[in-house]
Amino acid sequence: MTVVVPPPAATVDAVARNRVRRAGRRRAVITVLAVLVVVAFAASLMIGRTFYPPGDVVRVVLGQEVQGATFTVGRLRLPRAVLAVVAGLSFGLAGVTFQTMLRNALASPDVIGVTSGAGAAAAFAIVFLGWSGTAVSVTAIVAALAVALLMYALAFTDGVVGTRLILIGIGIAAMARSITSWVLSEAGAWDFAEALRWLTGSLNGSTWEATVPALVALVVLAPVLLVLTRQLGALQLGDDTASALGIRVDRTRVVAIVAAVGLLAFATAACGPIAFVSFLAGPIAARIVGPNGSLLIPAALVGALLVLLADLVGQFALGTRFPVGVVTGVLGAPYLIYLIVRTNRAGGSL
Repeated sequence: MTVVVPPPAATVDAVARNRVRRAGRRRAVITVLAVLVVVAFAASLMIGRTFYPPGDVVRVVLGQEVQGATFTVGRLRLPRAVLAVVAGLSFGLAGVTFQTMLRNALASPDVIGVTSGAGAAAAFAIVFLGWSGTAVSVTAIVAALAVALLMYALAFTDGVVGTRLILIGIGIAAMARSITSWVLSEAGAWDFAEALRWLTGSLNGSTWEATVPALVALVVLAPVLLVLTRQLGALQLGDDTASALGIRVDRTRVVAIVAAVGLLAFATAACGPIAFVSFLAGPIAARIVGPNGSLLIPAALVGALLVLLADLVGQFALGTRFPVGVVTGVLGAPYLIYLIVRTNRAGGSL
């Protein structure tokens, strides 16, 4: 007969205190991030060629008429700021979902081809089909979903192995970028500029017509991912362990991929593939929250903050105006190189 010796009371108390401390840190980080997003959002509405005080901005948001501010804030800055938040939340959620599910920081839609496929399809529609507006957005959404389905189908062999899916995604991304380069080489001056603006990722010319579909997708699909929080956490332990815990691995993975790609596709259709937000949001959130607990909400808030701040920097801090995707690309590319070098030095693999 095996006698189970309970752990000492001091050990139990220490574990309980540590758990409470981590929960408190998580709540504090989420609160601070939410406050910073609100502050950056407010700054986006106030700052520009003309500065409007908070009182005028609040009155415009509430629907009151304010000379000058009604048009500038209500028609130009407000849709841009709302789209920045929606896109940042969507990119952050989508990126951390892939990274959590596949247990690899490189498993971001930026890296594994989803955004590249959407960009190639949109460029083709602009240059060769002469489409614009909603037609290009729908094309990007369909292409993103198709690329995700293709990756999953190619990676599926008695289940999906994360490393295999990542490598297939990197290959698809390379092909999509090649197609994009060929399309741009065949484009006329006007189509080239339009396609390049879309591919870079930009909030310029943001409208409610482009913002509303992305907002609806966020409202519908974000709760799906939040409901899967426990299942995604179990997948981090490996498929066998997750199955032993009662998780339906393949079903969870399919639902998570569809929801994440849907968020990514609608956000990309609204403002283009803003580079590396999906890639950076999860690791940054992990650093500030700590190793335990779901990163979905922190990563979403980090994504929104990244897009808002990068847009402000691109507009006002560099002497000339740059699309938001240029600024996030400058931030993300060095981190990608660092991550690959660190993994290689540690003797790890993708």
